[in-house]
Amino acid sequence: MLYFLSRCSKGRGAWLLLALSVIVFELVALYFQHFMMLKPCVLCIYERCALFGILAAALIGMISPYTAILRYLAILVWLYSAIEGTLLTWKHTMLQLHPSPATSCDIFVNFPSWLPLDKWLPSVFVASGDCSEKQWSFLSLEMPQWLLAIFAVYLLIVFLVVIAQFIKPKRRFFYNNPL
Repeated sequence: MLYFLSRCSKGRGAWLLLALSVIVFELVALYFQHFMMLKPCVLCIYERCALFGILAAALIGMISPYTAILRYLAILVWLYSAIEGTLLTWKHTMLQLHPSPATSCDIFVNFPSWLPLDKWLPSVFVASGDCSEKQWSFLSLEMPQWLLAIFAVYLLIVFLVVIAQFIKPKRRFFYNNPL
């Protein structure tokens, strides 16, 4: 399996599949927000940003997956985004499972001044909900719990891809090869 992941990380197809999976999740989030009228909270917006980080990693990986520097940069961005997304969704899940007036999330998102995403694209990055409010569930799991599972899968895959980078490709022997 590690040989397979090593080969896949050196081709554009796997990076394209990663990008498409993130795009699907982002479209689902926008559907929930704009058509089902669910209000995203601050942590939801940050989780959305972590998904966009994985999308950025996939786009970097698609540029030239054969170039080691770009591939390693893409893997690092993917790893960082998956870790941050997992930590954010864990915090969000704990806020929903164990609500307390002492612990809550911010009212407004805090983007850096050089990247005010909430000003540039408010329909995607403005938070209007409460982090501890349960708005949607499927199979008895709330949205942050589903996101925790999604980020955990992304994290597992990127860990396997990192390990696969150290696997040397199998040497192919041909029948006419004397050695």
